[in-house]
Amino acid sequence: MSQLETPLFDVLLKHRNRHPIQFHIPGHKKGHGMDPAFREFVGDNVLSIDLINIAPLDDLHSPKGAIKEAQALAAEAFGADHTFFSVQGTSGAIMTMILTVVGPGDKILVPRNVHKSIMSAIVFAGAIPIFIHPEVDSEYGISHGISPEAVEKALNAYPDTKAVLVINPTYYGFSADLKRIVDIVHSRNIPVVVDEAHGVHIKFHDELPYSAMEAGADMAATSVHKLGGSMTQTSILNVREGLVSAKRVQAIFSMLTTTSTSYPLLASLDTARRQLAIHGYDLIGDALRLAKDARKRINQIPHLKCAGKEKLNSSATYDMDPLKLLISVKDLGISGHQAEEWLRYNANIEVELSDLYNILCLVTLGDTKKEINLLINALSRMSKAFDSEAAITEAVVNVPGIPALAMSPRDAFYADTEVVPLAEADNCICAEFVMVYPPGIPIFIPGEIITQENIRYIQMNIEAGLPVQGPEDTTLKTIRVIKERKPII
Repeated sequence: MSQLETPLFDVLLKHRNRHPIQFHIPGHKKGHGMDPAFREFVGDNVLSIDLINIAPLDDLHSPKGAIKEAQALAAEAFGADHTFFSVQGTSGAIMTMILTVVGPGDKILVPRNVHKSIMSAIVFAGAIPIFIHPEVDSEYGISHGISPEAVEKALNAYPDTKAVLVINPTYYGFSADLKRIVDIVHSRNIPVVVDEAHGVHIKFHDELPYSAMEAGADMAATSVHKLGGSMTQTSILNVREGLVSAKRVQAIFSMLTTTSTSYPLLASLDTARRQLAIHGYDLIGDALRLAKDARKRINQIPHLKCAGKEKLNSSATYDMDPLKLLISVKDLGISGHQAEEWLRYNANIEVELSDLYNILCLVTLGDTKKEINLLINALSRMSKAFDSEAAITEAVVNVPGIPALAMSPRDAFYADTEVVPLAEADNCICAEFVMVYPPGIPIFIPGEIITQENIRYIQMNIEAGLPVQGPEDTTLKTIRVIKERKPII
């Protein structure tokens, strides 16, 4: 087959053009039973392929036809042995990946700055997370990747580790020396699984970091919808046979995936793969030129600074994705959250995320010079608006220590619990997740001992207007803890 082909999309169009009489779900039946206002808005084309897994269209849970062919083309494009389509987002792919490599009591090495889906999967698996501190950037006040040296040190300390998880690239666009990490871990016959949520495009241009498959990783959960042109909620799981079994992956994926899979979403994966495989290099090249221009112009705006290749000075910041514009606003005397709100209400611009000191803007295949000019103009106006408050500010990197794990996250999650005031929870064992989202980095996970240091860190984020999420009490005045008040160490 050729990368020009889209077998799944084609079979959907062929089926639609037959105009079959449908006595199956979905009940809207090509939109005829749907609210007219919504039908008019989304259009009949997409509704005509909103179908179910009838025989002509194949079945994601046991693919034998068009879906199997579409996944095989994706595997070829991404350099994998097998590729699985996910309509549960990268979160579903990550959970599948982790449940494939670890079970109850197994240890898995993970960076502390992981997405919440990774921690959820560890709870489901009953595994024990061994956290590695990512490298901290004192200039921008953010976390980067984990270094090969840190991975090797952790493996020496925990030789019974069953798997290692790496983020490639991070949310902020930085990559560690993934090839070296893979070599170190594979020398011990341990699989490497990769959260590649922000790296679907990196395989398709030589100015970008190595992809997980290029680096030799065993599995990679990759968001196609984030930067690859498919619809929201669509991702893939790439697999390399050897230390993991594709049949085992399929079985677990099927356990976690809805049986009512969305064919418009699946078709968008099929067509996004074609675009990346055939036109990706040129489209990404155009985006890289836009990002390069934007970075240069942002760095000419008073009081603003946009991170570039000058940050690549360690094995944890080995490479970067230039399409991520990490813009420091701290010298304007405002927080990233304030900058996000100013851009929203004064320039109608929405950014990807904000933190204490920065905003993050993404340049993608969908951008043009027009959008870049609007961003630069808005940032220039923002700089002028806060000029009187501007002052050189040192980033205070307040990354709290990783709390001690008193019991497995799964045992803590299902234990007898009680609710106590957060201010009085010092030395209790946490029974729920507390994280800054986006990007979903945990402050506490179930089973960790609550410390005053981390309580202060939560309060600092709340005061800065950043979204701390996870606990049942959304006001964060109380927290659920294990009834056994003494830590079990």
